[in-house]
Amino acid sequence: QVQLQESGGGLVQAGGSLRLSCAASGRTFNNYPWGGCLRQAPGKEREFVAVINQGGSWPYYADSVKGRFTISRDNAEKVYLQMDTLKPEDTAVYFCAMGVLRSTRMNDYHYWGQGTQVTVSS
Repeated sequence: QVQLQESGGGLVQAGGSLRLSCAASGRTFNNYPWGGCLRQAPGKEREFVAVINQGGSWPYYADSVKGRFTISRDNAEKVYLQMDTLKPEDTAVYFCAMGVLRSTRMNDYHYWGQGTQVTVSS
């Protein structure tokens, strides 16, 4: 089993920044090398935000966040999402997840955190 714990959400004004952290634990988390960040806004489906490999060298972003968000990884256990120039439309519950593929599809992620709320006011 893999456990994921997110932190760092909160309320910020448009144009501001937040940094989300995701810590992985459990015997088998190394079997799921891709760490992803996904979000779900009220009344909308969950969507892909960014993903990165275990070594931290291959990030991939949704077009909606490219150039504003940066995903990073300093070891196998921790994934970070630096969110800059935030917009009200970024308001959502943000989840970290782990899988075996570099994927934008929800079903390709095997383990999920509980989510952290990000609210961007205009």
